[in-house]
This record gives sequence, structure tokens and C-alpha cells, in this order.
Amino acid sequence: MGDIISLLPDSIANQIAAGEVIQRPASVIKELMENSIDAGSTSIKLIIKDAGKTLLQVIDDGCGMSDQDARMCFERHATSKIKKAKDLFAIRTMGFRGEAMASIAAIAQVEMRTRRQTDELGVKIILEGSEVKSQEPCQCMVGTSISVKNLFYNVPARRNFLKSDTVEMRHIVDEFQRIALAHPDLFFSLHHNNSEVFHLPAGNLRQRIVGMFGSNTNKKLVPISENTDALNMEGYVGKPSFAKKTRGEQFFFVNQRYIKSGYLNHAIMTAYEDLLPKDTFPLYVIFLEIDPARIDINVHPTKQEIKFEDERLVYNYLKVAVRHALGQYSITPTLDFEQEASMNSLPVMNPKSPDRPTGREERFESRSSSGNPTKGNKNISGANSGSPSRLESSNLRNWQKLYEGLDELDENNSDSTQQSVTIESAAGQNPELGSDQDRPLAESRMPYQIHGTYIVSQIKSGFILIDQRTAHKRILYERYLNDLQNNQQGVQQKLFTKTISVAPADKPLLDEILPQIQQLGFDIEDFGNNSYVIHGIPAELSKGLDEQQLIEDLLEQYKANRDLKMDIAENIALSLARGSAIKRGQKLTSEEMRELIDKLFACQSPYKGPNGDHSFVTYELDDLKKRFTK
Repeated sequence: MGDIISLLPDSIANQIAAGEVIQRPASVIKELMENSIDAGSTSIKLIIKDAGKTLLQVIDDGCGMSDQDARMCFERHATSKIKKAKDLFAIRTMGFRGEAMASIAAIAQVEMRTRRQTDELGVKIILEGSEVKSQEPCQCMVGTSISVKNLFYNVPARRNFLKSDTVEMRHIVDEFQRIALAHPDLFFSLHHNNSEVFHLPAGNLRQRIVGMFGSNTNKKLVPISENTDALNMEGYVGKPSFAKKTRGEQFFFVNQRYIKSGYLNHAIMTAYEDLLPKDTFPLYVIFLEIDPARIDINVHPTKQEIKFEDERLVYNYLKVAVRHALGQYSITPTLDFEQEASMNSLPVMNPKSPDRPTGREERFESRSSSGNPTKGNKNISGANSGSPSRLESSNLRNWQKLYEGLDELDENNSDSTQQSVTIESAAGQNPELGSDQDRPLAESRMPYQIHGTYIVSQIKSGFILIDQRTAHKRILYERYLNDLQNNQQGVQQKLFTKTISVAPADKPLLDEILPQIQQLGFDIEDFGNNSYVIHGIPAELSKGLDEQQLIEDLLEQYKANRDLKMDIAENIALSLARGSAIKRGQKLTSEEMRELIDKLFACQSPYKGPNGDHSFVTYELDDLKKRFTK
């Protein structure tokens, strides 16, 4: 039997290596842009066609290459970044393995033009499947331009596994953002199908973040800075109130290299403990500068996973620095009554109100709440009618200061100063809901709220406890879905148009779903430069609605729901219902509560919200009686 082991040809070996390095068009973008940065470029332009499946082109003004270097860079393990093994522990460049260019050339048609500052002519090289088709002198600008066409043209199985243009473009934007954020001192631009998506002039980190995620991001940022002997930390974290339902705005950079680390992400989330709503994620862009000898980046070909010499130390530094930043800018909760704005909205017992306590309770109210026992009210016992002690006087002054101005606020409190949510259209009757015992009684006592979140309403067999937000989401979801299916529109034109802006990465998504949004009663027009003009909104939405926040919430919810494999109409209906439903803690009048209840039970599926949560819970009188029985 003869020998059966043979050396693979370079073309096959490169295709195998490409499976690790080049997984999709975004992988090509990462490798080419990192090479441009290592070449000392100050301006990098990225041109995309058909989400990278047809063309990927990176143009830079870097140092360029000689004829020999231009040809050599497409060989496996050919690199200018390292010379010997110990260089691996002092890496400051983005690339160093010497596999990217060979892998790209193995599975695409590549054309490269490059020229050095000292050369009069550049060189043009064309390759297909690792084979050099031509190499000749050419006239070109200083720097390098690389065009990658028909990715995976000779590996049909890999090309068939590529996702839709929308998904692949999202991955490209992710890679572009990571590199652009890591180098705010460089100019970057991204063009897709002859349309400019990003135009990012050189500047500082804050300007780069705002240019990347939109002008509204500026008010969300909290600076973070920590310098120690072990590491230096700089960057920004987002305010908890602006946390989103989806990931995507979380960035760690170590020595200007983007990394993924669940362990460090846990440190950030621990620092935000008790500050974030459930299942939300804050924005953060954090740079760590560490001695290269104390980390190992040669873990994976993508170089997005690294090992720290002391990971626990980095974890603790990160957590403490974020907590300090949030506390320094008064983001964390405070017990200082002078700074607690929410105390201004406390309810006040009006002496003229018919709900004012009587008897002993009234006497206690006059002393503890008003803080003025001589204001025409009796003392608790009537015995201490003389001058109060020094401690009592101090307490009285403190209470008076705490509630100062609340009497005026209560007297001026009227319908004109309070925004309320009006849920329009009459509720229908649905005989399939069940027996009358499960329906609220019209003649029963008016419903009331608990903690501005739940609504209590009597039924014959007991009472029901309704989650007002979940119930409203069910109502809106069915209404929006019906409008989309029946092409119904109920637009309320605005007296003054409102201009909103979205992040450049979100503009293609909004353009994609804009026709369906128009069907729901929105009158939105593209204004250019990532801006839109709102001429009208659905009639049932509240007048005090923040259109900017609503559109941002709609896009975030839509992105979060894409993995649920629902169609566009269901996704938009669910996303908009979540964004425009009444909030927990929002006060409702008795009429609004009754209207909400009627409309909930007119829904096709009133028992659960669109996300599967229970919209109400029933409590039977027999069960209540058992709780009071020994």
C-alpha cells in the first residue's frame, strides 16, 4: 500500500483557513479596515453594494505598499506586524497573524491598487481564488484601495448560508461601529448602494458616539475615568433611564481593540444593580489601557477574545469606576429631600376635602401633616397647648419645609395641569367571554387604582385586579393589527410638525417598515440626513406623547421581536403597542379606568397581553373568606 498522506495545495488550505477568519461580509470589513488603521491612515472610506455580497471596497490614505509587498501580502502567514515569537506579548497593531488577505483572496475576486508616497506609480493586482490574474503598474492615489467582489463565488455552500441583505448589513454596521468608535481621531464614512450611511469626521470620543448613535445620545452619556497602576480606564456609560430592551450599544476596548467579555459585562450590570428596569441594557463605551504583556490576544482568529493576567482585578476596578461615575453625577438614588424631585408630587390632604379624616385621625393629621397645631385645629390630646419644646419646634420646621408649597400645588391642581390618557372608541360586547359573573358590573362601585399600576373592579363573585399597562397593550395590539390587516387609517394632523432624528444604523430599518407605520395613522416623511418630519399621529394616542421616544421605542422593540419569527404586521403592532401603552404609575380617572375595562373585555383575547402576561387576576369571595377564617 502506497503513501496516502499528502500536502494540501495552497488554494485548498486557504479556503479551509477562510472558514475561521471570513465567516460573512462583515468579517472582510473588519480585516480590511484594521489593515488600513495599521497602515497609518487618517481617512477610511467603506463602500458596500448588496450588503457586501456584490462589492466590498475599502479606500484609505495610508502608507501604501511596494510592488513586492503588494504581492506578498496575499501569501499565508505573511505579515509586517511581528518578527519573532516574543512580539506576541507586545502587540499594539490590530492584525498580526498574516491570514486575512490570503483567506479573502481564496474565496472572492480581489482587486488591489496601492501606492507609496515616494513612488510615482502604484501597482494593480487582480486575484481570483488565490490565483494571481494580473499585476501591473497603475496611476492611483497614495494609500490603498481594495475591492472584494462576489464573496464566496467559488464556495456555493457558504454563499447559500448568508442571511438576507438586512441581516448582513446589520453585521457590517456593527463591525464598522466597533472600529470607528475605537479610533475617534480618524475620519470614517460608509456608503451602501450609493447612499451615505455614516459620515464621521475626526474628533473626540463623545463626538464620535453622538455621530454614531444620533444627536439624542449626548444627553444620555455619563463620563467615566479611572487611572491606576494596573490599568487606565476612560469612556462613557449611559444613564439608566435611557436603557434599551435590546443589546447592541455595549462596547469594550482593550488597547483600542474591540473585545467580547461576558465577565466584564457582568461587572457593568452589577454596578447598575437596582437602577435598571428588568431586561434592559445600558449604553457603555469603555476603553481599557493595559500593558500588552499582561494580556493574551492570540486566543481566536477574530481576536475578539482575550485573556487577562488578573481578570478579577479588572472586574473590580470596572465595577467601582462605573458606580463612582453614576454616583458623582447624581444618577444613583438619594435620600436627600432637598434633591429628591419626586417629593414634589406627593399627594396632600386638603383641609376642605370631603375625604379628610375626622375625629381622632383629624387631630393627628393637624399636627403631623400640616405641622401647625394652632391653625384652627385641635391638638391630639389638648393637654400640650403651651409652647412646644425645642425638639418639637425643630421637627415642625422640618415638616413645614418638606411640604412647603404643596398647598398651593393642591389648590391649583386641575384638569388643565394634569395630563391624562384618554382611551377612545366605545367597547363592544362579546358574548363569548363567559358568564356574567366574570364581567365587571356596571352598577357596581367605580373602579380605583392601587399604586397607579393596578385597577380594582368588583364582579358578582368577588373582584378582579387588572394590570393597566398589560391590558392597554392588549387593546392597542389588537387595534393596530386590525388596522394593518384592513388598511385602516385614523390620522390626527398636528398643528405644528415635529422633526425627529434616528441613529444612522436605524434609518434603513425605519425605511423598511415605514409603509406599515403609515397604515397605523402616522404621517411621517423622510427629511434626509437621518431625520423625519411627523405631520400626524394616530388619533387614539395621548396628546402629550413624545414622538421621538415613541419611534425609538418602536425600533428597539421591533429589533427585539425579530427573533420571534412573526410577520412584519404582528411585529409592528406589538412593538407600537408596547411603546405607546400607558405606563405603570400613571394616574387614571375613574372614567378612564372604566373605559379601559370595557375595551379590554371587548378584545378577542382579553385574558392575556400580547407578550403572554396575564392582563387581570380574579379573586373569589369564597377564597377571601377562607383567608379570614381560622
